[in-house]
Amino acid sequence: MYLITVLGNLLIILAVISEPHLHTPMYFFLSNLSFVDICFITTTIPKMLVNIQTQRKDISYPECLTQVYFFMIFGGMENFLLTVMGYVRFVAICHPLNYPLIVNPHFCGLLVLLSWFLIFCISLLHVLLMKKLTFSPGTTIPHSFCELAQIQRVAISDTLINDICVYLAFVLFGLFAALGIFFSYHQILSCLMKFPNTASKHKAFSTCGSHLCVFSLFYGTGLGVYLSSAVSSSAH
Repeated sequence: MYLITVLGNLLIILAVISEPHLHTPMYFFLSNLSFVDICFITTTIPKMLVNIQTQRKDISYPECLTQVYFFMIFGGMENFLLTVMGYVRFVAICHPLNYPLIVNPHFCGLLVLLSWFLIFCISLLHVLLMKKLTFSPGTTIPHSFCELAQIQRVAISDTLINDICVYLAFVLFGLFAALGIFFSYHQILSCLMKFPNTASKHKAFSTCGSHLCVFSLFYGTGLGVYLSSAVSSSAH
């Protein structure tokens, strides 16, 4: 499954690069999302596969910090890109005449660079705060990979500041991003209600299908992972 996911995302990137008619803002963000998705799953899956193959479950502290850092970077970038893609759909459907002016290549590039800068800084802050925590020897993490909240739960030092930063990151990465997407689609639906016929509504909304599928898969999977880890940790 890991190789299939990587190959699928690589095909999307190559298709967008090689086909001139796909050089549009939506496909630009989609290719970035595919690249981030490859990096995101590569942060955790290869280590898990090695552990399964060698029948070992240990991970060194530096490796764990590195995994947390990149997991936050790529997970946060997926959030930002999905939010931006929702905004692009909103502009394309609700303001089609202004679309080329608003969503131009310079604006798209700036959004991606700003997102990378913000996520790098926030992730680095969390890792630096985590380095100040102390753990007992042979600490066990009740999770299949190094995830920030789970690591903080097993620390033996005070984690108040870390917990506050985690909640703020959740609000920024999760809540604001999800609300931004819901707001975009609320505006899209409001615009579609004003369209004169059903065919126009269906054609306009069909362009949002791929984004809605990726959004549902990303947030649905993330919610499932966190609910399962919460049940697991409460059982322990």
